[in-house]
Amino acid sequence: MGSTTLNVEIGPNPPPRLDKALARDVPEAAALSRTRLARLIAEGRIVVNDAVVTDAKARVAEGDTVEITVPVAEDSHIAPEDIALDIVHEDDDLIVVDKPAGMVVHPAPGTPSGTLVNALLHHFGGNLSGVGGAKRPGIVHRIDKETSGLLVVAKSDRAHHGLAAQFEAHDVERKYLAVCNGVPDASDPRLRGLRGISFEPGNIMRIETRLARHKTDRQKQAVCQTGGRHAVTRARIVQRFGAPEVAALVECWLETGRTHQIRVHMAYAGHGLIGDPTYGGRRKLSAKALPEVALAAAGNFDRQALHAAHLGFEHPVSAEMMRFDAPLPQDMDRLIAALAS
Repeated sequence: MGSTTLNVEIGPNPPPRLDKALARDVPEAAALSRTRLARLIAEGRIVVNDAVVTDAKARVAEGDTVEITVPVAEDSHIAPEDIALDIVHEDDDLIVVDKPAGMVVHPAPGTPSGTLVNALLHHFGGNLSGVGGAKRPGIVHRIDKETSGLLVVAKSDRAHHGLAAQFEAHDVERKYLAVCNGVPDASDPRLRGLRGISFEPGNIMRIETRLARHKTDRQKQAVCQTGGRHAVTRARIVQRFGAPEVAALVECWLETGRTHQIRVHMAYAGHGLIGDPTYGGRRKLSAKALPEVALAAAGNFDRQALHAAHLGFEHPVSAEMMRFDAPLPQDMDRLIAALAS
């Protein structure tokens, strides 16, 4: 792997930490985010006044000279594949796509092809940001294989860094539509008794916990009281189904973006998503509350009923505010219609 070298002089009144000082003083054209700089520091690629520094918290002073070695991204060996894409927006720096359920975002063991990255490489002729590495070029964030909806992908390195910084700062608007078992209503005393769950004005359920890998099933995430990563989800009821009510269409939005966050949080609240084989539990809808067609539609729904419906962010190059909405896919439309029948 090749590399390039960038020389920086620390300016007046620097922040107390090396990573923060570099984030301020590295030229914008270098497109090096603070997260990326911290990684380069940890890898021993930062030399301050002729000495390698591996501590991001190291102090620096005005006039210090810093040499940064930036590895050149490896060429991707992922094969381009002619797979149709639902493109919502495209410009010189990024693309927004509406991913169908069943498509994996990037290659991994067991899914070396047929992924969104394979399709994007074909669409662009290989022109994707290399910041994500050879395995996931251009990928700034992900949604699960069986979740449908909106994704933004970086075409340029500058866009990649800018978008990654917004996701890290939780500045990106992400709203999902989901169909869950039960109705997460503020009037339910059970919910008010669960640690980490509260209700905000407008009957908005707020779930705040820590999430970590499940202790026995490493493919799953789980709510934990210590360790893990901070996670906040909000959910609002859009439509109720059944008499008595036994299911709901909810709008969920993320303050943080952890793996499987909505699915884990809704299950923790006792309102696992219909069709979710991992977190949905064995709860069945009451035959007394819904007609047979609705019960069949819910029972046969073969993926988590979750759709990334809204995505909003500041364009990392033009600074324009971008907002996109994706309609529900046909399978969720049919499920909702059946439940409402």
